[in-house]
Amino acid sequence: MNTFHEGIQAMVETERDWNPSRPCPEAQVPRWDREFDVCIVGFGSAGGSAAIEAAEAGARVCVFEVASGAGGTSAMAGGDIYLGGGGGTPAQNENGFQDDTEDFFRYMMMAGGADADEARVRAYADGALGHYEWLRKIGVPYRTTYIPGKTMMPGTGDCLILSGNEFAWPYSDHAKPCPRGHLPEATGETGGFVLMDAIARRAKEIGVESSFDTKVRALIQSEDGRICGLIAVQNGETIYVRANGGVLLCAGGFVLNREMLEQYAPQVNHLSDDALSGGYDDGSGIQMGMGAGGQAIHMDELFTTFTFYPPESNVKGILVNEQGQRFINEDAYPGRVAHHCVRQLGSKIHLLVDEAIYTPPTELSRWELAAVGETWEEVEEELGFVSGTLVETIERFNAYASKGEDPLFHKSPDWLKPLIEPPFAAIAVTVGESFLPYFTLGGLRVTIDGEVLDGTGEAISGLYAAGRTACGLPRSAEDYSSGMSLGDCTFFGRRAGLHAATKAAG
Repeated sequence: MNTFHEGIQAMVETERDWNPSRPCPEAQVPRWDREFDVCIVGFGSAGGSAAIEAAEAGARVCVFEVASGAGGTSAMAGGDIYLGGGGGTPAQNENGFQDDTEDFFRYMMMAGGADADEARVRAYADGALGHYEWLRKIGVPYRTTYIPGKTMMPGTGDCLILSGNEFAWPYSDHAKPCPRGHLPEATGETGGFVLMDAIARRAKEIGVESSFDTKVRALIQSEDGRICGLIAVQNGETIYVRANGGVLLCAGGFVLNREMLEQYAPQVNHLSDDALSGGYDDGSGIQMGMGAGGQAIHMDELFTTFTFYPPESNVKGILVNEQGQRFINEDAYPGRVAHHCVRQLGSKIHLLVDEAIYTPPTELSRWELAAVGETWEEVEEELGFVSGTLVETIERFNAYASKGEDPLFHKSPDWLKPLIEPPFAAIAVTVGESFLPYFTLGGLRVTIDGEVLDGTGEAISGLYAAGRTACGLPRSAEDYSSGMSLGDCTFFGRRAGLHAATKAAG
């Protein structure tokens, strides 16, 4: 009879709709099935890095992952990590770049936008070189080779790339430019897998426990407000897990949660359905943190980009809106360019090129050839622009470009070329149809050690967050650089894991 009732109770617990937005009071926990010093939700680069640091500090650690293995969205990324400062990494130095920490800091402050977290940026700038050594120590392979020019995920196994706005205005006016994207040695677009393979192997080597195919449903909160555990469903059964040092939320962003997107980042409605995710960025980590009293910030920051290059010859073209006007220096990072494209009136942006730089658009980009003519007047007429608007823009651009100048948008002379070789073409980028992949940057407000803060700025005892569940280094879609997210995940995931382990030891 007791066995029967226990079975019924287990079914009720399993089927109960635990609400991630409302912690379970500790007094309602029927039992403790497992106990660890640090419980981590999500086994991407943030969760994995946190687990390594916590375990090496002596904590008993378990990572709970909804998927069947480690990786998350981090494994789907190119794998580049934004690194520099301290005079430069081996890859920077070997290729003639000296990266001063203060230049690195100033650039990162600009990349963080108007609300850049200065303490966080300072910690990262001062510690990035040491973080590079940590990545190598755990087994991430890096060459010291450099690929100059405009490239994205070359897949050649080379390391150093230009991954942001370092050489573009206005950033180049405030910090000495230096390439800082560091790719693992990988063939094809597998850099993220190489990174995660190293992290997962190291975690296993040092005794980190992993609970895969496990969905964390809710946090558990003690009477005094401390987060002391979590509730998860594993193999169809509900388990209650105690966390002595705390729970670390590394469950990704909310790019797959349509309701949250509609509420916080409704601009997604103007984009095609090209969310960048490993499949589990459902916002549950952020919801759990908010339910425990955490404050979520910059939830409207939706990073998007497009396949502007390769080929890098496109950068020598110019982009115009439906009024025939330029609006951005085209040599900027494609994420910044895409951000400004989406902000224009109308849904169509046109890339104007001449015969010397024309390359047919790729199938992936979903761009289309919109107009061709022997004169810019013919192109203007075919596009249906107000007479003279496009021609005036081209004439002004060509006049200054022929002198190596761009007084309106400060495009670098390296990418300035008069568009004077017929035939001429306009390639259409249609917002809502073209490939404009996106992901979220907003998340829980945290300290540099990952402690989740409430609306008054007080830390919630026992609750941590890192990666895209937190709002960290990258918090401005307009100013983002590739590699900032993985850098933030791994660096501050480590700090959060160490802090939680210290609390457990205490």
